Amino acid sequence: MFTQFKPTWMVEAIYQITPDQLREQGVKAVLTDLDNTLIAWNNPDGTEELIEWIDRMKLADIPVIILSNNSDDRIKRVAELLKLRYIPRALKPFKKGFTEASKQLQLEKHEILMVGDQIMTDIWGANRSGIRSVLVRPIIDSDAWNTKINRFFELHIMRALIKNDPDMKWRNGIHDRNAIK
Repeated sequence: MFTQFKPTWMVEAIYQITPDQLREQGVKAVLTDLDNTLIAWNNPDGTEELIEWIDRMKLADIPVIILSNNSDDRIKRVAELLKLRYIPRALKPFKKGFTEASKQLQLEKHEILMVGDQIMTDIWGANRSGIRSVLVRPIIDSDAWNTKINRFFELHIMRALIKNDPDMKWRNGIHDRNAIK
């Protein structure tokens, strides 16, 4: 039960994912949620740590695309600041945005990784699309009103997943031995 919500990995923060780890897994591009994954939902400017992480990805020639259910206007400001491509109104957990990203990147789905802080949108959508996923802890504990509804249900889903799989633990990176079976 609830296996469709199970991430491939659980990592404390997106900044702990390195180009070397991605290469080890055959990942050539990263899709990432925006709010509470890349930036705090109420702080569109990001942090120095985020900018350094994006620079590391760019130096390693690993494209990063923001895949968000937000409107174009909401994402554009952040994407331009960070110099990242983005797909607005991705309709996660549906396959639409994931398929569009795969086409843009001209990569197979097994070469793409989705990183997000919500299992009901980011992780479920990636799983439905055949893309490996990383669940990260939200950057801040508060959420926009519409996300609070998802968090309520996610709490119960996570409890059930953890109860049925003791390997579901927060890690400091993605490695084969850390993959959740």
